[in-house]
Amino acid sequence: MNMSTTLSPHLQPDSGRRRTTGRLKRANGQLTALIAAVESGADCRNVVTQLSAVRGALDKAGFELISTAMRDCLTEPVDILAAGGVQPGLPGQKATLEEIRTLFLRLT
Repeated sequence: MNMSTTLSPHLQPDSGRRRTTGRLKRANGQLTALIAAVESGADCRNVVTQLSAVRGALDKAGFELISTAMRDCLTEPVDILAAGGVQPGLPGQKATLEEIRTLFLRLT
């Protein structure tokens, strides 16, 4: 049986990536609109509103990334962690809770 078919949609590994990518694409569109507004000399209130929307979209993308990492880290089998199967900071390795905490605090 395929593992992805047994997981609910919100727990599938790629669902977090898709949500994050979607948020980043929205932020990209908002940033493009913001640049155009600044270049055209748009009203300051409009520019600040668009800037706030870009920041919000980027923040949400960051939080999505971290929530996915937390879920992955918290669902890692304890026996693999106890056996030293995860070494913090190595490419391709899951983040530790402390690393996730540090990343989260960078967003705030």
